Amino acid sequence: MSSFYPEGKLYKQSENKKYLSSLATLAEAQVREIVLEAPVIMCDTEHNLIVDLGCIRGVVPRSEGALGITEGTTRDIALISRVGRTVCFVITAFKSDGNGKTVALLSRKRAQKLCREYMLDSLENGDVIDAKITHLESFGAFCDIGCGNIALLPIDAISVSRISHPKDRFQVGDDIKAIIKSVAEDGKITLSHKELLGTWEENACAFSAGQTVTGVVRSVEDYGIFVEITPNLAGLAEPKENVKVGQQASVYIKSILRDKMKIKLIIIDSFNSSYSPEIKYFIPDNKLNEWDYSPKNCYKRISTKFCG
Repeated sequence: MSSFYPEGKLYKQSENKKYLSSLATLAEAQVREIVLEAPVIMCDTEHNLIVDLGCIRGVVPRSEGALGITEGTTRDIALISRVGRTVCFVITAFKSDGNGKTVALLSRKRAQKLCREYMLDSLENGDVIDAKITHLESFGAFCDIGCGNIALLPIDAISVSRISHPKDRFQVGDDIKAIIKSVAEDGKITLSHKELLGTWEENACAFSAGQTVTGVVRSVEDYGIFVEITPNLAGLAEPKENVKVGQQASVYIKSILRDKMKIKLIIIDSFNSSYSPEIKYFIPDNKLNEWDYSPKNCYKRISTKFCG
């Protein structure tokens, strides 16, 4: 993504450190309109952000704190919540404060606009990008995809294995990979994630009939219990009393039926735990035109087409 990253990823990079090292390099960054990142140490009473640039202080005026802040479509909590965290910005000017010290005027809004323009001009459906989880709702996860620009990852696009809430998979602050699913006419970007977690076969090949493995109970039905044994793979266990959604379960793999895309399980035990299967990405390159989850010769098809 060029120099545009979710906030938190640019700060420790060598080029960013170089530009924060002196007034001369900061001045160069201003002329070249380079996006930099540094920590916010305070939000004052007028909701201006005070930023530690290392050699000097910087100020992000409230009106430059985020796209939509002056229009009211972005709330001030988006500024206040950056205290103690890093923000992306471009330097717009230098001035002298009342004590004769040099202060840099910064614009996070401009950095967001540059990033947004880059995305809309350069990114296409199927492109794989970096993202950071910023907020979780029942319907999906909101992600920073660059300089604080937010995109939605709907819950049904998180994994093939069903989850009841995005918190079953993510925590706020998680760095993830995501894929561009669509770009609306108004520029809003929708993400997907499940296509990066591997096909049924890629996940199933890690398991064999006769193994006993751990998983998470995702659904309890009259006819059986769905247990997720890895983020993009779940099996159906026989009914068992006192098993609840969200519990960790040790399960015996009874059989793996590739032609039916099914894994039959027997629950050995279930118990309360904070365990969650580790996310593993299967990314052949940085773009997917289409993705087929189903095994060959399986009558059931699960697929996604991003282009064409």
